[in-house]
Amino acid sequence: MKTKITEMLGIKYPILCGGMLWLSKPELCAAISNAGGLGNITAANYDSGDELRAAIRQCRELTDKPFGVNVTLLPSLRITPEKYDAYFQVCAEEKVAAMEIGGKPATKYLPALHAAGVKVFHKVGAVRHAVNVESLGYDGVYAAGFEEGGHPLDDDVTTMVLTPRIAESVNIPVVTVGGVADGRGLAAALALGAEGVMMATRFLATTEARQVLHENFQRELIARQENETTLITKSLNLQGRALKNKLVKEILDIESEKADLERLYPLITGQRAKAAYQTGEVEEMTFMVGQTIGLIKEVKSCRELLEQMTEEAGEILRRQSARF
Repeated sequence: MKTKITEMLGIKYPILCGGMLWLSKPELCAAISNAGGLGNITAANYDSGDELRAAIRQCRELTDKPFGVNVTLLPSLRITPEKYDAYFQVCAEEKVAAMEIGGKPATKYLPALHAAGVKVFHKVGAVRHAVNVESLGYDGVYAAGFEEGGHPLDDDVTTMVLTPRIAESVNIPVVTVGGVADGRGLAAALALGAEGVMMATRFLATTEARQVLHENFQRELIARQENETTLITKSLNLQGRALKNKLVKEILDIESEKADLERLYPLITGQRAKAAYQTGEVEEMTFMVGQTIGLIKEVKSCRELLEQMTEEAGEILRRQSARF
């Protein structure tokens, strides 16, 4: 399956992994890249540029295929501006294949990244933001629909509408994010004008993901349905989509009281999630997953997942083409 994304990044399938705090690590990243997609390392997993560099080099020992790095430029109590500078410097020096940027535009870093041959994409949830990052010189855009896990833009536009709107508004390649977990979603994204898809939640239900999270989380993904996520931290102007559980209910109760960050922070801190991923305490953390949990039926290897997705998508597109 060839698209502008496979040609740009040198990958077999137009399927990319999105950033996931504490989870997008070299082991899972390399497995996805070895399977023909684009794996991802999340920079915020690491407390310094040197640690990120070590992770990139560890990944290169596990795969000779391209992979990317995610950096989310949002206010953080843990990541200082100096750390962000170090992340980008390392990515340029290590010449990673691509970068997924979230939050604020990475304008000041683009010249160094492009000089190093790094393809830079920004994740957006609105046409106006896609047009802006194109004008800044980005290589592509990730169109993130309301269904996604993590932090969807509060414009609340779904993938079905957002992908074609952005695809018709910019001239750089568009990748669909949110609502994709199988070949049907890949086929739909291509039909809507995207050049590929990005998934995160679906990659957690792979055999290789067991290297970075407890199996309890995989069992939860399979058991839950599409209506069992909800939006939290809207009161902080940073809405996030998370699995409904005991902790999330507590967070929503506190938000309904118009409580401030001081009460919320201990419940939403990334350190709490980091510990839970290892202990398997699903009810005690904010598990940021998308509505695609309703589409996840089993755990597969990354290779099985990507091969089946592209085969299914190809069959769907051929079948639909034959009807006209």
